[in-house]
Amino acid sequence: MKIDLIYKSTKELEISCFLSGENDSYDIYLEIHAGAGGTESQDWADMLRRMYLKWFDKRNFRYQIISEHRGEEAGIKSSTVKVEGKNLYGLMRAESGVHRLVRISPFDSGARRHTSFASIWVYPAVDDDIDIKIEEKDLRIDTFRSSGAGGQHVNTTDSAVRITHLPTKIVVQCQNERSQHKNKETCYKMLRARLYEHEMQKRDEQNQKDSSNKTDIGWGHQIRSYVLQPYQLVKDLRNKVENTNPNSVLDGNIDLFIEEGIKNR
Repeated sequence: MKIDLIYKSTKELEISCFLSGENDSYDIYLEIHAGAGGTESQDWADMLRRMYLKWFDKRNFRYQIISEHRGEEAGIKSSTVKVEGKNLYGLMRAESGVHRLVRISPFDSGARRHTSFASIWVYPAVDDDIDIKIEEKDLRIDTFRSSGAGGQHVNTTDSAVRITHLPTKIVVQCQNERSQHKNKETCYKMLRARLYEHEMQKRDEQNQKDSSNKTDIGWGHQIRSYVLQPYQLVKDLRNKVENTNPNSVLDGNIDLFIEEGIKNR
């Protein structure tokens, strides 16, 4: 037992040595978007969200689902989660990218194998000390009725808010509060965080423009594959880390991938 505790303590100390970036200590917003493919990809997006929420639970991180667009049949089209915890951005930033699932589809009566994609985007929840200028003329603000599972969570008024930043085409939305004012306030916080991340990416692209191994965060640049059939394997395509128990990974046991992502960042 003592050896296990020593190993765990040593591993945590090792990881903390890599978390010295200027933004690593920030809380995060986690965005999940289903790719093309309808119900298949929407179910995969929901599976990914469940995987991360289970990992947050194991770490005792606090989280709140800020927005969610359910699929027509199953899963989610998109979701945004606010997560609070120690060094969260440093731990999670390498998870941004496209995640691919290969499995026998539970939605296919012919039991055929399908490939689904969903994107993960992690960006820091910046604090009020960081000056991000937002011009009202650059914004389009839309209100709409919240959607959800039903019952007390469905509003009868247009309290949900969506803000589009026209110059960058960045879109944020919030629907978890009954008050339109509170949802709008949360949207502004998310927009500040997204614009800050946008500027960070521009800076990083400038610094790395001559690097041959540079990878964009976006569609068509998958970072990890989760294969359930015809064999069982989760493989990170950047650092070649593998796990032959995808069910365990999808239950939130992703520490190995998180740790290697930090080391290879």
